[in-house]
Amino acid sequence: MDQEVTIVSDGFKLSAIVSVPDDVKPGEKRPAMIVLHGFGSNKNASNVQLPCKMFNELGYVTLRFDFRSCGDSDGEFGHILCMDQVADTCNALTFLQSHPAIDGARVGVIGSSFGAAVALYAGSIDERFSCVISSGGWGNGARKFRGQHPTAEGWAKFNKMLEEGKAYRERTGKSMMVDRYDIVPVPDHMKHHVLKKSVDSFPVETAQSMFDFTAEDVIHKLAPRPLLLLHSSVDSVTPTEQSIALFHKAGKAKDLHLFNETDHFMFSETNHRVRNVVREWLDVYFPLKAA
Repeated sequence: MDQEVTIVSDGFKLSAIVSVPDDVKPGEKRPAMIVLHGFGSNKNASNVQLPCKMFNELGYVTLRFDFRSCGDSDGEFGHILCMDQVADTCNALTFLQSHPAIDGARVGVIGSSFGAAVALYAGSIDERFSCVISSGGWGNGARKFRGQHPTAEGWAKFNKMLEEGKAYRERTGKSMMVDRYDIVPVPDHMKHHVLKKSVDSFPVETAQSMFDFTAEDVIHKLAPRPLLLLHSSVDSVTPTEQSIALFHKAGKAKDLHLFNETDHFMFSETNHRVRNVVREWLDVYFPLKAA
């Protein structure tokens, strides 16, 4: 059962949907997963809806929402800053803990790509999260961008964009807008995964915020709460080394799985091996019924 709800985060109204499995009985409380969307996307993306469907079928309650400035939520459309999304995630947890069908002490968070980076950071600094699952995530913005702009020419162009953005703001007091693919390049054959209603143009401050974002600096705080890192071993968007580095920096209760037969948007694909890994991991580290 889908319930349209509104979450208030720092004064912004966030559009959200809570999905409660049909077999939840009156008065029963279930664990929940908050599912975060990716870069400039929204809660209707396939790599949000399909994980929600999977968790619901397994018996978990889910919450998916539009970050501020995305989708149907408040905020200047496209004005995305990493720490704002971390705050939205923590505020979404606060909202969810009061839901009558949810065990407020058992809420995990999962994200894909940008959403994974946010999930990693929020889960690490907010001890209320029970677990974190990252799909194609990243922990060091500067190193990630270097991998996404691998040629000397491409790296110089990216850094020039950041510098021109700073100069433009100093000169005009306004933000310089840049194309999403100038920030995060995506191969042409993968662009169909980007929703038509996603943000196409961002202020350059968004790119700078991502550059400065380092979830790997706080990931050690997540332990002993469990962490599952999922990444394509042939990721054409986010360098695979990002999840490997996060694994090395995280504390105990961590797992890393690399998949050769899928790419960056692995939850948008019908990949049974990925889903089986998640199901088996949940049975061990975040079971439907607490031990």
